[in-house]
Amino acid sequence: MKGVIYVLSALAVVGLGFWAYQENYATQQSLREVRQLYARIGASHARLGMLNAEWAYLNRPDRLRDLADLNFDRLGLLPLRPEAFGRIEQVGFPPEMLPPIMNPVEVSSAFMNTDEEPL
Repeated sequence: MKGVIYVLSALAVVGLGFWAYQENYATQQSLREVRQLYARIGASHARLGMLNAEWAYLNRPDRLRDLADLNFDRLGLLPLRPEAFGRIEQVGFPPEMLPPIMNPVEVSSAFMNTDEEPL
């Protein structure tokens, strides 16, 4: 009986060793994937920083002013001046048009005849 227990114990140790071996390699693979993802995230952050810097460089007011001057014939862009802006009171909003009332409903009993029954 002791021999069977020893054999089963040895098989359990071998089985657990094999399982631990497989889990170790799966964990190492997951760690490699995580490192690759971190590297891609870092590269994306660096690229985003570069794109933000390029956007700021291309949108410099002096550069845009020069481009507007060079392309004035095609675009007709004028420089912004303080007198080009107006006040909100100067904006002409269209009047709010209400649809006509098609089926009026009386909502007050003050105008009802006492002979009529309410709806």
